[in-house]
Amino acid sequence: MSVTRSDTTGFAVHYRSAVAERGRLCAGIDPHVELLEQWGLPVDTSGLRQFADICVDALGPVAAVIKPQVAFFEAFGAAGFAVLESVIAGCRAAGAVVLADAKRGDIGSTMQAYAHAWLDERSPLCADAVTVSPYLGFGSLSPAIDAARSGGRGVFVLARTSNPEGAGLQLATTGDRTVGQTIVDDAAEQNADGSATVGLVVGATRAHGLDLSALNGPILAPGLGAQGATAADLPEVFDGADPAWVLPASSRGVLRAGPDVAALRAAFAVARDEVEAALG
Repeated sequence: MSVTRSDTTGFAVHYRSAVAERGRLCAGIDPHVELLEQWGLPVDTSGLRQFADICVDALGPVAAVIKPQVAFFEAFGAAGFAVLESVIAGCRAAGAVVLADAKRGDIGSTMQAYAHAWLDERSPLCADAVTVSPYLGFGSLSPAIDAARSGGRGVFVLARTSNPEGAGLQLATTGDRTVGQTIVDDAAEQNADGSATVGLVVGATRAHGLDLSALNGPILAPGLGAQGATAADLPEVFDGADPAWVLPASSRGVLRAGPDVAALRAAFAVARDEVEAALG
């Protein structure tokens, strides 16, 4: 079923209706060189397009949220972005919420341009949501948050990432809170209207030390599968968060089952069912 987004109802309705129908698992589309080679595809634009088409066919009709990793398309230049445009359009047409994993972050007019590229219906790259970095100050994200709210879309803000290098910054304290917690609190304030415009990115691979109870928005939890997190870890890692908002993500763990479309769908279904059983 194609999920219709209404600009007047906010991201919350769009997101929660998709998850209610298709389950709490975000499927990543990450065309790693290694995966292209594993699938027997050439490491060029033609291989990228074949990879993308298979992913759209397999995952678009069954995943609630699909997260194309922008960097792997960008590596192929303008032709890669053309493939990404087709992935976004194809997955949205199949009823999935598309979260562009672009991790954009800048200030002023530059951030406005990023907001237009990823969150404005007039842009060929327009997705339902985009990942953004707050480390130029949370206020620098205002153009993206405003664009998302006005269009019934979302932004997912990096809060506590799974890479070990992030800890020095994200766990640093400012006053009586960590930097990561200030991001959570700022996001919660933006969601006071019930729109769930601002989600967070919080890695599922370890304890994060954040109080997520007041967020009232989605929590993208990357790390399931290839990065070592399991569905069984989720209740402990996200203890205190509303499980209805937790969105674990798996990319390579599912994609390794390709290139057969049926095998990809089966791998996704297994991972999704494990997540649903774990989160209750």
